[in-house]
Amino acid sequence: MDATQRLVDELRTHALVVGEVVLTSGATAQYYVDAKRAVLRPAGFRALGEIVAAQAAAWGATAVGGLTMGADPVACAALAGGFDGKAFFVRKETKQHGLQRRIEGPFLEPGDRCVIVEDVVTTGGSTLEAIEAVRRAGHEIVGVISVLDRLAGGAEKIEAAAGAPYVACATIDDVYPDRPDRS
Repeated sequence: MDATQRLVDELRTHALVVGEVVLTSGATAQYYVDAKRAVLRPAGFRALGEIVAAQAAAWGATAVGGLTMGADPVACAALAGGFDGKAFFVRKETKQHGLQRRIEGPFLEPGDRCVIVEDVVTTGGSTLEAIEAVRRAGHEIVGVISVLDRLAGGAEKIEAAAGAPYVACATIDDVYPDRPDRS
């Protein structure tokens, strides 16, 4: 079984929650995918790391990261999966003490080629925030990777904002193909 199928199996088994939930966007859904419940287990973490490390390398990336919480396990999995670069986290707001940074981790150099990572994409809001912060800091974005795309329009917004390719490791069609709202 390849890494993608292993990841899908882990998401289906551990992350899919059927029942009404309110999403980050404020919209209501009849199911939820809490990707962290799958990728913070050994099998899910290994599969994700393999996928993200390979894709980041294919794009010639030197750093992977995104908005903290959603991106944290994805960036760490990439390092554990063999990505030979840096991981970083974008804070929701600039830290008001210490070094007062918005982008945490090893300093990103002017020539770093960044991949923005995210756990679940619905409308793309968190990913767009990370893209904006990394761009504002003067860094190049070479691609965007999510663990799961809910296929709710976020992908198009992300690609347009990043000016770079967007890849989802899995989609909701892979994880919950029989969902009631599938068109």
